[in-house]
Amino acid sequence: MLSLRIDSELLDRLKGHAAKRGMSVQDYVVRTLIREDFDERFKTAVEETEKFYGTEPGPPGPVPHDQVRPSAGIA
Repeated sequence: MLSLRIDSELLDRLKGHAAKRGMSVQDYVVRTLIREDFDERFKTAVEETEKFYGTEPGPPGPVPHDQVRPSAGIA
């Protein structure tokens, strides 16, 4: 169970975002949290993969033909 206290202005904004998607505020907030958690876990996995292969995170550079960059363009 998760309980949140939010002010009326934020609640109104959340209601609007949820309504646009045909969702309840609760479902909208939960899906947003899940998405953010997934994004963070995916970013961490990419960084760990880059460490494993000995590449440093940073701006994409030229990649040899026989090597695939594990970041797949994720910044």
